[in-house]
This record gives sequence, C-alpha cells and structure tokens, in this order.
Amino acid sequence: MTQRKALLILHGKQAINDQVRDAVGGMRERGWPLEVRLTWEAGDAERLVREAMTGGYRHVVAGGGDGTLRDVAEAMVRVGIQASLVLLPLGTANDFARAAGIPLDPLEALALLEAPAQAIDLGQVGEQVFLNMATGGFGSQVTANTSEDLKKVLGAAAYLFTGLSRFSELSAASVVLQGPDFHWQGDLLALGIGNGRQAGGGHVLCPQAQVDDGLLDISILPAPQEVVGTLRSLLSDGLGLENMFVRARLPWVEIKSSQGLDINLDGEPLQSDSLRFEVLASALRVHLPADSPLLSHPG
Repeated sequence: MTQRKALLILHGKQAINDQVRDAVGGMRERGWPLEVRLTWEAGDAERLVREAMTGGYRHVVAGGGDGTLRDVAEAMVRVGIQASLVLLPLGTANDFARAAGIPLDPLEALALLEAPAQAIDLGQVGEQVFLNMATGGFGSQVTANTSEDLKKVLGAAAYLFTGLSRFSELSAASVVLQGPDFHWQGDLLALGIGNGRQAGGGHVLCPQAQVDDGLLDISILPAPQEVVGTLRSLLSDGLGLENMFVRARLPWVEIKSSQGLDINLDGEPLQSDSLRFEVLASALRVHLPADSPLLSHPG
C-alpha cells in the first residue's frame, strides 16, 4: 500500500472543483490513499513538497495551471525528493499537458499514477526552474498581460484577443544569443526556449522539443519589417511562419540584451539584460502517457 501513497498539491482555486473531487474519490476507490493539500500563497508548494518527503509519499500530484505545475516541479528539484510527479492540468492554457498528451479529464489524468514514471529534463535560469518553456519578446508580454477575467470568459482565445489589441505597443527586442557552436544576433519578435513545445495558449514555438533528450530547443522569430502582419499570423495559427524561424538544440544558451528583455517562465515574469539558460537532464521522474509526443521513444 505504501507504494500507492500519493499527495495531491492542489491550487486553492480548485478546492470547489467537483470534477477534481470526484476524480480523487475515484482513485481512492481504486486503492490509492490519495491525500489533498491546498496552496494559498507563495512558498506553499515547497512547504507541501517537504511534507510529502517527510511523510514518505512515493508520488506527488500537482493540480492547477502551468504556473502551479512549474512551482511543484521546481520545489521537488529544490528539496531533492525522490517521489515521482503526476500532472493534473486545471488551467486555461495547459500548454505542457496538451503537448505531452496528458488527459485534461481529471480522473484520466490522475490514472497516470498507474503508468510508469519517465525521467525527464527541466530547464533552469539562475535559481529558477521551468517545466515547459521560457518565452521572450512580444509573445511573453501578451501572456503576462492577459487578465484572469478574460481567460475565464474566452479561454485560450484570450491570448489572441490580448495580442491583437496591443499592436501599438509592439517593438522588436535586440538580442545576442550564444551557445555551443551557435551564435545569433539581431532583432527578434518572439523567442522560445523549450523543454515543451507550446506556450501562450497553444502557440507552438518549439515543434520538435522532447523532454528526455538532454537539450533545450531554441526558436527565434526574427523581426521583419512588417511586424504587425507577422504578429497577426503568429497569434492566429502560425501559417507561413515556419521558414522564418531560426532554430537550434543546445544544452545551454546565454542571452544578452542592452535594453533588457521580458521573459515569461511558465507564467512567471522575469526581466534582465543577461540570462543563462541550461538543461537539467533527467531531473525529475514524471508519469506521462506511454505514447507522449514529448518522449524520444514513445511506448
């Protein structure tokens, strides 16, 4: 029975989610002594992960949006817990979960507790860890400035609405990127540094990213002269943009920008004029579907 001991760290807003409550009940009926703890403020994820470690829990479940999933994954790495992680996606975008093929139905997602855990990579910048992707340029500003109320009404389409309404603020970022056998310098419209493949409510920036290859996928969209028209295509469906991207797969990359660069780290805003991103290879064991597109050897 101790092999099935699991702790669900659930975002406080989801406490009244009947689907989650039913799913937890369903897993308990299947023999899982699944306990639930709620987050309320900054630092709760790490505190609860420490509780899981001292309590001998073999599995941790992170329930919430992309930010909550990142917080729990980061806390597990920081604490050094040996438990495996299950992702229960309950946000608006659920970008990592969608790319990984994790079910959005709560009971089906929790049922991944019964699937084998896979060692996956994480990304790191400074002292911060990310599960999915770091984005920069105008796209990260759109994500950061999309209101919670708008997301409740429009869902993932809220990101598109926000982007289309902010053309007057559009400006390219001048950056230098340096990595092993890689150098790029110029003005960019969007930047993705991906462990996962998509961000901002379904915008695929790193289409070939895999979570177990020991590399970060770098995608740069250089700023053309007609930036407004390009942004409209990017936010709509990306048609015709593929040949404009500069791509690389690197274990680390350094970014410098004289005017500073806005970065969005799985929903967490970050601003600096010099950053180093690196991969933490096989940093965490996560229960993913056997046929997950993010695995280099699905099945």
